[in-house]
Amino acid sequence: MSIVISRALCRVLSRQTAVPTNVSFLMGVDGHVSQGPWFASVLTLKTSAPLRAEPKKKKKVDPRREQMVRERLKKKLKKLERVPPELIPIEDFTTPAKYMDETRVRGAAQLPFEESERRALLLKEWSRYKQTQHRAEMEAVGLAVEAQREALEELRLESEELYQAALRPDPLLFPFNHQGPSYTPPKAQYEAPEGKYNNITKVYTQ
Repeated sequence: MSIVISRALCRVLSRQTAVPTNVSFLMGVDGHVSQGPWFASVLTLKTSAPLRAEPKKKKKVDPRREQMVRERLKKKLKKLERVPPELIPIEDFTTPAKYMDETRVRGAAQLPFEESERRALLLKEWSRYKQTQHRAEMEAVGLAVEAQREALEELRLESEELYQAALRPDPLLFPFNHQGPSYTPPKAQYEAPEGKYNNITKVYTQ
């Protein structure tokens, strides 16, 4: 704060010393401004940075005490080396004990003979029905493709232009218009929501 005030005073005094030449009572013999009580020289103002910091005193360290602290640390390190490190279990790869019970075996349901025969006959009947349906569909598709080919051949004999127009895809046959998302830059200030969750992570300490 003192530096700012001193700089402001320097500016004010420097402006005041720049007086016009027609003022004769302030000018000396050499043509310079005389040193008066109202116009002090700028060089008289000297500022320096405040030095309020106290030098740090060095603490006297006892060499015996330092040696004792080092010996204690060495003993603690030796004790830690003797104890084997405790491994943290990985619970994701550990199968719970209730799932390792061999007595919990789900056996196949025992169906009576009549029910098993009924299901087998029903499966065979369903297979025959799907085979007949597939053959009918393939035959209908083949007939449609053959009829289309014959119609295009007859049309080509009549007019080549109509034949080329018939080969073009018809956009009105299946009117569907879809516009995908446009590319937009990501928001710089956007923070994605983290959602709600329950933290059940176990903390292990050694």
